[in-house]
Amino acid sequence: MHDYYVTGNDYKIQNCKFVTQFLLMHKLVSFLVGIILSFTATAQTAKSYTSAEILLQIKKLNVLGSVLYIAAHPDDENTRLLSYLSAEKLYRTGYLSITRGDGGQNLIGDEQGIDLGLIRTQELLAARRNDGAEQFFTTGYDFGYSKDPDEALQIWNHDKVLSDVVWVIRKFKPDVIITRFPTTGEGGHGHHTASAILASEAFDAAADSFKFPLQFKYGVTTWKPKRLFWNTFNFGGNNTQKEDQLKINVGGFNPVLGKSYGEIAAESRSEHKSQGFGVPAQRGNIVEYFATIKGDIPGQDLMDAIDISWGRINEKEIAEMVNELIGKYDLQNPAKSVPALLQLYKRIVSKPADKYWKEIKLQELRNLIENCSGLFMEVTAEKQLNVIADSIKLKVTVNNRSGVNINRIKVSAAGKETVFENPETNETKVVSFTGYIHNTQSVSQPYWLEKELTNGSFDVRDQELIGKSEWLKNKINFEVQFDNDLLLTYEKQIQYKNTDPVKGELYQPVQVVNPVFINTSPSLILFRNDDKNKQREIQFNVQANTGWKGKTKFIANSNKRSFTVFDSTVNFSNNEKRNIIFKINSDSLEKNSKEIFSGQLSTRSFSEDQYFSLRKISYDHIPDIYYNYMDVVSVMKIDLKTAGSLVGYIPGAGDKIPQALEQMGYKVVILNEADIKSKNLRQFDAIITGIRAYNVHEWLANSFNTLMDYVKDGGVLLTQYNTNNSLGPVKAKISPYSFNISRNRITDEKAKVNFLLTDHPALNYPNKITEKDFDGWIQERSIYNAENVDEHFKKILSMKDPGEKEQDGSLIIADYGKGRFVYTGLVFFRELPAAVPGAFRLFANLIANKR
Repeated sequence: MHDYYVTGNDYKIQNCKFVTQFLLMHKLVSFLVGIILSFTATAQTAKSYTSAEILLQIKKLNVLGSVLYIAAHPDDENTRLLSYLSAEKLYRTGYLSITRGDGGQNLIGDEQGIDLGLIRTQELLAARRNDGAEQFFTTGYDFGYSKDPDEALQIWNHDKVLSDVVWVIRKFKPDVIITRFPTTGEGGHGHHTASAILASEAFDAAADSFKFPLQFKYGVTTWKPKRLFWNTFNFGGNNTQKEDQLKINVGGFNPVLGKSYGEIAAESRSEHKSQGFGVPAQRGNIVEYFATIKGDIPGQDLMDAIDISWGRINEKEIAEMVNELIGKYDLQNPAKSVPALLQLYKRIVSKPADKYWKEIKLQELRNLIENCSGLFMEVTAEKQLNVIADSIKLKVTVNNRSGVNINRIKVSAAGKETVFENPETNETKVVSFTGYIHNTQSVSQPYWLEKELTNGSFDVRDQELIGKSEWLKNKINFEVQFDNDLLLTYEKQIQYKNTDPVKGELYQPVQVVNPVFINTSPSLILFRNDDKNKQREIQFNVQANTGWKGKTKFIANSNKRSFTVFDSTVNFSNNEKRNIIFKINSDSLEKNSKEIFSGQLSTRSFSEDQYFSLRKISYDHIPDIYYNYMDVVSVMKIDLKTAGSLVGYIPGAGDKIPQALEQMGYKVVILNEADIKSKNLRQFDAIITGIRAYNVHEWLANSFNTLMDYVKDGGVLLTQYNTNNSLGPVKAKISPYSFNISRNRITDEKAKVNFLLTDHPALNYPNKITEKDFDGWIQERSIYNAENVDEHFKKILSMKDPGEKEQDGSLIIADYGKGRFVYTGLVFFRELPAAVPGAFRLFANLIANKR
């Protein structure tokens, strides 16, 4: 029998029954790909428009042209060009990113995978709020760096993602498509090349009625863009621009906005903070080059021979009405334009047969009428986190700030209807509602994560959602009646509004959450194969978001077995937290095994069993991101030996290696600049620098001599990868002997690893490393490997990606004095949190000093 117990107010249970059947395995599998996440709103503060910006919106009414830009990741887009196309040419401009950037690096924190994709999605939306373009995505998952477009297309599922691109083209109906990268590989990254291949194939497929015909039942039709361009470039030492290509100067100044397009672009690109892409503003001439890939070769403009006026749908009278609006527009009083805008709205409703441009222009007009009138409408919730099967308090606020002629505003919320009759000028009206969240409503989550990730793409089964950057469900409608006969409907997202003493008034999304959160700690428990009768504890923290009383069952599930921890009557009050301690005995685990434990709470008070926790990702440049996830503990029992006990860790850009080291049995001390003193460092068996530490800490340049003295006196200094490029060059000496940090990497996580020096201590002490230790690695093998290495270094490993030459710079070691210096591009920052056994064994060897 196993001994498990609960600490809490009401009970202590021992000798619980062992349950062999694992319940709801699919829930655990869903965790493993990170599903059940909630969604954020599109802004942190309410957006308002100046009179000048409104003027540009009115001018845009006369432009019936559209451009779709296509690339692979967030931050691949050319923000200068998007700004120019949107604000100067006034085209409907969109950016289609094949992925959400889930597999990239993170300069601002330790979020990886799905978490990073959520951050980068919001960074793209923040960028679009600056440059005025629209944002789209396919279902492709960023699985990490790829050198081969064929690999990318295979992992994504070529036909599936091609269908997504075709769908966006058929919905967006671009006159021209522009790719950032070519199909011939100059873009480097395999994802880059694959995005261009998809764009080229979709250019033709969107016009083919035999391609993806099931899309037509959702209202789209075939669409043939006029031409496909490649926006050639000169960066990364690769100049693909030629003087015979189409050239456009996008560096102009927009006096209405008071900014040049280079300045707008810098603001947009600098939103990609997780990638370290803050850039300076550009002023002056900026020439963009375009190679025509398909379609008619243009003369002087992207839109040559394309009618972008109302003449394209034979509605020149509408153009005259817009021109009259522009001519009479009063910058001092935009509300004067509302009557004419209403007449234009009625005109467009009654006449144009072209459904696409009719819908686009009517939406633009609805926004313009709202902006010109200064009409303020919002609905806010009292709490940001609102619990299923609980009440929700809403507040509706309206203000007719400019006093335009409005007969009434009707709003329905929480099952109640309120009508504001003839709202007076600048008078704020507020109505509060109390509603109820039905127990069948699902928690807030992004649509692309409602199903499991299938290999390399998200499983989105609602065709209408594909391509959308986000889908916000919690909305109510405001019906505004103008002039007695025109009724316009405005859909408003329910927001949570609060005031921060530093940031001021902030808007955040309203989240619908589970009635119970189950958190676990620690995230990893590591036993050694030779541990006998050793006990460790998993702590399940149960937080009640609503109160209940009744029979409740709590189960600890693993991927191999289940344990009923208690099954009794309990009384939980709202916001109460209780800790459930679950003991694991080393003897109950098989040698060289890994189990993943999670908690499950069942009670008749809730319609569903409770599994999930709630995590918050918060950065100032994007809205808060909350998401529900299954919090688990990885429990490993492996063959592991360690040498030494005290490690100093210099954090870098963010990783979770210190926690892994503690599970290995080391005491870890986090070091900052003030700690780098010779007398202090002598106590450590090893010092480790976190990923990109030399990129983010300039003070390390002044610590070189002290660190080298530490090594010379017998210490081990392990330096994890750094980058050496324009975004974050290494300015400091990091090693007693010279080497260069390259951009070389091994992206195949299954690449064969060759041992170059089989007798070297790194492969033998205290653990004997074999090829098996490289089984189960995730995403990649190594990044930013060393090259041009001084002869004092020993190269320990070599490996290669398919079709390439062997690389031997992933792990280099030099003896220096009595100690040892190690540089490694091996991706321990991914492998240790993923509980890869061999990574722990090799890492233990690298920080053990044996000559």
